[in-house]
Formats: sequence, structure tokens, C-alpha cells
Amino acid sequence: MLRSSTLVLIAAMGVVGSAATQETTIRRADLPAAVERTVQAQSQGATVRGFTVETERGAMFYEAEMTVAGHSKDVLMDATGAVVEVEEQVTLDGLPPAVRDGLRAKAGTGNIVRVESLTKAKGLVAYEAQVVTAGKRSEIQVGPDGKPLDHEE
Repeated sequence: MLRSSTLVLIAAMGVVGSAATQETTIRRADLPAAVERTVQAQSQGATVRGFTVETERGAMFYEAEMTVAGHSKDVLMDATGAVVEVEEQVTLDGLPPAVRDGLRAKAGTGNIVRVESLTKAKGLVAYEAQVVTAGKRSEIQVGPDGKPLDHEE
């Protein structure tokens, strides 16, 4: 059951609702029942590291952060428990050559330090990499074919 302070926070986040994403750490006990059921299904064989609630453009989403077989996996769900997006860490060397080459081209002189696959309802939509260039972090994305995307996923 949600505590009154959590309800106030969630209500305030819904009122503020802007294009920017707002994220707040929550406890597992604060998850809606439908989201908890999805977390149980998605976290089989994983270690759950934590939960957040996010508000984006007025819509509320829940994210479960977990570790599976030594790599990270983040599952984003809507309030009904439907999986909206999955980000799962992958190795650069394990990617198809076209994807690896596409990420390296976008990274330029930067160092790729982490890569994740990005899956939505329609399947794999992108690969996202964290890049460090001259001490500054940034993110880049390419499509499943390694080509630049028309828009960020």
C-alpha cells in the first residue's frame, strides 16, 4: 500500500508534468500490484537493485533496475504493469559488426564505456552507448542495423 507521503509526491509529480522526465526512488512495497506482478516475472534469476517512479509528459512509469548474469537490465513499465521499454547491457565485442562500426563512428574520438540494447513493444529499436570524450560523458544511439536514427529512441 502506498504511504501518504508517496501519494503526495506522486500527485505533485503528476501536476508538474512537463516534457522533462522526473525520477524518484521508491521502495518495492510502494509498487502498484500490477507492476509488482510484472517485476516478479521480469526478475526471474536476477538481483533487483532498486525501483524508481518517473513522470514523463504527465504519464507515470515505474522502472526496476536489476542485474542478470553479471550485466544490468532495466525494465520500464506503465502503471498497468505493461512493459514499455527494456535496456539491457551488452558487450561491444558481442555486437554485429555493422552496429559496432556505427557506434564507433558516432563516438568519434570518444571512448565507448557502456553499451545497452533498447527494446520496446515492437522489438529491438536501438543500441545506446555511453561515451567519454575529454572527460565528458554523453550518449549516442544507432539503429539495430548500425545506421544513425532519425530520432532518439
